[in-house]
Order: sequence, then C-alpha cells, then structure tokens
Amino acid sequence: MEPEPEPEPELESDPESDLDINMDGCVEPDPEDQDQEMGDSSIEITEEMEVLACNKKGEAMEAIRDGNFEDAVKHLTEAIKNNPVHAMLYAKRASVYIKMQKPNAAIKDCNGAISLNPDSAQAYKWRGRAQRLLGNWDEAYHDLTQASKIDYDEDMEDWIKEAKPNAIKIQEHKRNKERKQEEKELKARKERIQKAREEQEKARKEEAERRAAGAGAGFPGGFPGGAGGFPGGFSGAFPGAGGGFPGAGAFPGAGAFPGTAAGAGTGTGDSPGGPGPGGMPDLSFLISDEEVLKSLQDPEVAKAFQEIVQNPANMAKYQNNPKVKKVFDKISNKFGSGAGAGASPFGFPGTVPPSGGESTSPTANASSTPEPSNFPGGDID
Repeated sequence: MEPEPEPEPELESDPESDLDINMDGCVEPDPEDQDQEMGDSSIEITEEMEVLACNKKGEAMEAIRDGNFEDAVKHLTEAIKNNPVHAMLYAKRASVYIKMQKPNAAIKDCNGAISLNPDSAQAYKWRGRAQRLLGNWDEAYHDLTQASKIDYDEDMEDWIKEAKPNAIKIQEHKRNKERKQEEKELKARKERIQKAREEQEKARKEEAERRAAGAGAGFPGGFPGGAGGFPGGFSGAFPGAGGGFPGAGAFPGAGAFPGTAAGAGTGTGDSPGGPGPGGMPDLSFLISDEEVLKSLQDPEVAKAFQEIVQNPANMAKYQNNPKVKKVFDKISNKFGSGAGAGASPFGFPGTVPPSGGESTSPTANASSTPEPSNFPGGDID
C-alpha cells in the first residue's frame, strides 16, 4: 500500500489580496530617482535673490494658466534655487507635478516643504493627493485629514470622502493581520512552555525511577546508605563505627550487644553470635542466608532494619508487622544457635530470644548475674 502524500503547507495570502479596493483614478508610479533640484538651504539669501525667486514664481503661475507645466516646473525650480527655505515654493511645484501625474516627484517636494514648515497645509494636501494617485489610500486619508485640520478647503473635503472607504478597509485589514500574528506568536510561546514542562516532568520521573532502583538494590553491593556491605560500610560491623556500634568500639555501656553479658558469645568471627571487630557479634552470616538476604531487599524491611540497628527501641514499632518480625525472628535464631541466652539483640517486646546453649567463655561463666538489658521488654532471664 502506497503511503499517503503529506499535505502541502498552507500558504499565507497576500495581505491585500482579499481586499475589495477601488483603484479607479490611480496611475503608474513615476521614477523616484528622477533628477529634481531641491535647493541649498544653507546658502545666505540676499534681497536680490528673494526678488528673483518671486519673479520666477509669477512666471510659473502664468505657465500653469496656459497649461505649460514643463515651463512651470522650470520657473519654480529657479525660484527654489534663489530662495530654498521658502516652503510654499516646494508645495507649488508639487501641485504642478500632480497635474503632470508624477506623484513620487510631488511627494518628494512635499516632504521638503514639511521639513521647512511642519504646519504647511498645502504640503499635506498635495502629498495626500499624490498618495491617492498611487493607490495608497490609508496614507492619502491621513495627509488629507491633517491638511484639513490646519486649513480647511472644499477640495480636500471631497478628496477625504473619496479616500475614506478604502482607507477604513485597509486599516481593519492591518489590525486583523496584527491580531492573527499576535495569536500565532502566543500559540507558539505556549507550545514552547508546554514542551519544556513535559521535558522537565520526564526528567523528574526518570530521576525518581533511577533513585528507586538504586534504593531497592539491597545486598550485595551495599545496604542502603552503606558501601559494599551493611549500612555505614558494614563488613562485620554496624553503622556509626569502623568496627562496632556507636560508641567506644561497641554498643554503649556493654562492650557487646544490648541485653547481653559483657563478653557473651564465645563463637569466632565466622560463626553466628561470635564476636566481630569492636566486641560485637559477626553478622556476616546474613549475607550467606538467601532467605534473609531476599527479605532485606524489600524496602520496608530494609528501612526497619536500619532503624532497629540504630536504636533497638524501634523494634516496638514493628511488633505487629509480620514481614519484619519474621526476618528478625530468624536473625535471633541465628544468634541463639551460636551463643548463650541473651546473645541476640533482636527480639520483639515481651519475648525471650531462643537459647542456643551455654557459653564456653570463662568470663561469661564467671558472672553470676547478667547485666540488665537495654532492649525493650525487660531483663532476659
């Protein structure tokens, strides 16, 4: 099956293509770079020059009445050269260019007149008429209205009425175009913001998944919070010390686990319940026990394990949690199998850790009264 062809992109229409504009009376534009002397406004004007300029203007008026527009332009050009700061001379020549249907030349003269006199009504009038001949209805309406404000005459009123309908259509069209452009830019901006938010949310989820995967890794390779073993870098030790519980190389106040007699546990560092570095039992058997290892990979059990080894009193929080109780009962049995009564630090409140036999340690046998237990549930008998 042949793939369907992709739709062609929509082409934006010409801004003026959908406007119904009446272009009657418009003319072909004359060259804008035609030779047109504008005079030098920096020269010093003498009285003789002013008189000559006035005479040339009179000759131009006669040529206009005779319909000789070329001669009129020549006379007005001589007048401008002798008095280049007289705005009215430029406006008069612009009116002759309008009769010759040279709107661009007229606009140039009107611009010169307005630069000399911003309130020249004749300059705005003839520039507005030139814009109308070019079909620039909006500009024509603006200039003719400005001229009428400065100095009203009936000719301009008729020209304003002629230009106004097309000018209004063009102005509305421009406003609609600007509005559509603003809407397009706003839509593009919203899309950019939405895309950025989606990428941010995606990155956040990926980071959360990465952290969750790292937190659930468990043994081996490091218990959460540790490096290469149990929490705190355990390798036969618990967190807070480089070889024992927090304190002076062992659990506080006993030199061993809470609830045990000093020196209790006669096994070696390789056996459950045996002394490890810093006077604590060696827990390396946990790593070799697949059931315990699998249980400790459960985030809930792992969290409970961390809290209990840091503070055995936290055992009370989990006495009704079957998953946690099952793991710590097994750990207690492991301790009990290799040490005397009370050798295990793990036991839920109100229970007695199982006995695994009498200790062979001379020190343990020599003590007739075991030290009081620091573990919840009271002394161990």
